[in-house]
Amino acid sequence: MMGYLLVLGLCVCLSGTRAVDRGNFKTCDQSAFCKRQRALKPGQSPYRALLETMELTNTRLTLQLINDNNKVRLLLELYRLQGNMTRVKINELKPLKPRFEVPDVLIQEPPTEPMSLLSQDENGVVLSLGTESQRVIVSAHPFRLDIMEGREVLMSLNSRGLLAFEHLRIRKDTQADPEAEKKEEGDPANPPAEDGANAEEEKVEDGMWEETFKSHTDAKPNGPSSISLDFSLPGVEHVYGIPEHADSLQLKTTDGGDPYRLYNLDVFQYELFNPMSLYGAIPVMLAHNTQRTSAIFWLNAAETWVDISSNTAGKTVFGQMLDYVQGSSETPQTDVRWISESGIIDVFIMLGPTPSDVFSQYASLTGTQSFPPLSGLAYHQCRWNYNDQEDVRAVDQGFDNHDIPYDFIWLDIEHADGKRYFTWDPHKFPQPKEMLQGLQDKKRKMVAIVDPHIKVDSNYKIHNEIRSREFYIKNKDGGDYEGWCWPGNSGYPDFTNPEMRNWWASMFAYDQYEGSMENLYTWNDMNEPSVFNGPEVTMHKDAMHGAWEHRDVHNLYGLYVHMATAEGLIQRSGGEERPFVLTRAFFAGSQRYGAVWTGDNAAEWDHLKISIPMCLSLGLVGVSLCGADVGGFFKAPSSELLVRWYQTGAYQPFFRAHAHLDTPRREPWLFGPENTALIREAVRERYALLPYWYQLFYHAHRSGEPVMRALWIDYPQDTATFSMDDQFLLGRDLLVHPVTDEGSRGVTAYLPGKGEVWFDVHTFQKHNGEQNLYIPVTISSIPVFQRGGSIIPRKVRVRRSSSCMENDPYTLYVALSPQRTAQGELYIDDGHTFNFEKKEFIHRRLSFANNKLSSSNLAPDALFSTPSWVERILILGASKPSKVILKTADGKERQLEFDFDASMSVLSLRKPGMNAGEDWVVMLQ
Repeated sequence: MMGYLLVLGLCVCLSGTRAVDRGNFKTCDQSAFCKRQRALKPGQSPYRALLETMELTNTRLTLQLINDNNKVRLLLELYRLQGNMTRVKINELKPLKPRFEVPDVLIQEPPTEPMSLLSQDENGVVLSLGTESQRVIVSAHPFRLDIMEGREVLMSLNSRGLLAFEHLRIRKDTQADPEAEKKEEGDPANPPAEDGANAEEEKVEDGMWEETFKSHTDAKPNGPSSISLDFSLPGVEHVYGIPEHADSLQLKTTDGGDPYRLYNLDVFQYELFNPMSLYGAIPVMLAHNTQRTSAIFWLNAAETWVDISSNTAGKTVFGQMLDYVQGSSETPQTDVRWISESGIIDVFIMLGPTPSDVFSQYASLTGTQSFPPLSGLAYHQCRWNYNDQEDVRAVDQGFDNHDIPYDFIWLDIEHADGKRYFTWDPHKFPQPKEMLQGLQDKKRKMVAIVDPHIKVDSNYKIHNEIRSREFYIKNKDGGDYEGWCWPGNSGYPDFTNPEMRNWWASMFAYDQYEGSMENLYTWNDMNEPSVFNGPEVTMHKDAMHGAWEHRDVHNLYGLYVHMATAEGLIQRSGGEERPFVLTRAFFAGSQRYGAVWTGDNAAEWDHLKISIPMCLSLGLVGVSLCGADVGGFFKAPSSELLVRWYQTGAYQPFFRAHAHLDTPRREPWLFGPENTALIREAVRERYALLPYWYQLFYHAHRSGEPVMRALWIDYPQDTATFSMDDQFLLGRDLLVHPVTDEGSRGVTAYLPGKGEVWFDVHTFQKHNGEQNLYIPVTISSIPVFQRGGSIIPRKVRVRRSSSCMENDPYTLYVALSPQRTAQGELYIDDGHTFNFEKKEFIHRRLSFANNKLSSSNLAPDALFSTPSWVERILILGASKPSKVILKTADGKERQLEFDFDASMSVLSLRKPGMNAGEDWVVMLQ
């Protein structure tokens, strides 16, 4: 009973908090390795390259580096990879024991391409990277690596001398065993000093072998093992990425403050605009200027800090004007330093040169966004918690009563029997299959939470199985690691173990997960992992995953939980059905398994605003299926904030309302009929656009390009877009500027593109590109614009769920441009299976040129049929024709009825009626 009281007390404290308790989480000064590494200042590097050790094969360069202070040798490996990428690995030459190298994140061993030696002397070597103009220069003393194109330096490594590699060693200050001392004398990581010189004695500092934070002591049996490397980016002022942080899209300099931290943590009601860790960590940073986009992927799963400095940051407006007037010769430069607690240096340098190139390069390494079922892109209704089956039924009926579509209703932790996952509360949810069947009958679905902390209870099958199979993470003394979480005393399965992941996946089978059906999907929360009574509300770093400490694998844990759960949903269907799994914690590669969300936000206007750059940052590093809790998780939104959040969320990839247990109920119809109507309209806009959303995610799955994207991706030379994060593009063709200020009467949207035209999707008014456009708004306004030269399919007959709309007709929105042929696509498959991989889909090219609108087959080898037809075509920016002729695939022609609005130049073609999967041409005469 005391256990439940303790957890209850923790929950009350946590749910009642007004903001994050910063004291629960470390600063760099409180993290011993970060403090040690940051104490190193730029200057002459102690490392030099031993050129006589160089070996060059067709695919790899190896070279030893030596630290002249302690004579420890490192091994540098350099690879040229296919697709304009370079890989640099640095490890100890002869470590006392193996150092951790991240598995399972790369989708394959990256294919290499030949390198050739261009020149060599006593100062260094020059290697060709395939083309005459692109090469890498390895300087020997001090060690430095420069990647060049022509005479331009694209990126430099260790140019500031901040390479630091803490080698594994035997502890000296407590060593009393003479045999161990003899062993140490022969330690290959500490060879005798060269030329008789004495190696500098390394002092023992606080936190190297043991570290205490608050009441938690971290034993470090392997001692200090941190690594650091600096990168210089000449000509770069704008860097992005390294999510997850509640911060602006463009990363800030960290001089005078903490670095950005990457360490997956359960942060309750996080603060905005600071570099603190949040739930996920993707160690990828993009750099962009008008000439090039490039990226750095730091493949390390340990706690990581990232420092950013710039020679242009902090200049006053007067100083910048002075530079302009006087013609400053200083080239802008951004310097980035990565610091990780353990592991090796394994870094991928992606050289673009375009944003699209970087996305495909990163996708070739870690994979693309999973292709979600169509229903996953629709609207999701959630709260902590829907009380019981009757509550679920009443909420479901409420949507029908108020004519608001939705696809998924969600259950949080209270649905399970005493928070024993894979079970149902026998009193609140006594007949889960009956409940699920009721949803199925309406073509709706459910998500239930399955968290990775397991109640320690000998009457609980899941716990007994994990314990008997030795699948729990161990503590440093060899027993099962236990900590406090929602069920009370909990064990934590070791998801780094593939046997454990396979067993976990098997638990989703219909005969194992009692009460589950094919329309039940899954949500993984608390998978950082969250440990209420652990250091920083997470797991002790000296816990053990087989041979590896938790410190080595921490940021991978959530990825592995997500991976095993998604695999379970696939397996239960015999490999037929695409899964839908939401995760809170994530790492590089998590995009392959499903959706993420931005965690425990608050019902505040600034939290609404920050959802935009947070999702844009995730899109840059592969995770397109991102969203924020609509309405805010903590606190109670005003009706205005709730409406604005629905309007924003309807145009973000993952669209889910969610709320804390202690907040007032906020189903869409509880704020009066006027607000219900506004929310209904926002949700209906989402459903009408589902064909476009689905097409965008098909492309994201194929190419790695983000769905919700920053403007600079499509306008890479327009400097006005580089810092913009209050508006965004969906694909190339829709621009959204949500209203995110209380009481707003107008917003100023930037419409990019010299010579472009943009059409307001609600009024069809045409606006020129490359301008700041002031838009008066009312509470019903959602400023959205369609790019001239695009064709977007919609389904305007909105029904109760996306599945109910499967065979409904399409309306095509054709936006004309004086600059280019209008083009678009239509992608159709069954919406939920992997059959699209067997070429069972329709993919059409839509094109308008020379007064002809045509549909042609982009995938002639694919086979799929649809009863859907085209019931309406709207052509924006059109001239009035004398007649309109439709020519179908069978060669037949007929005249179409049309309306023309001369005031808005909109041509409307009524009921053309051709099948959406066939060839046809509409001719305006």
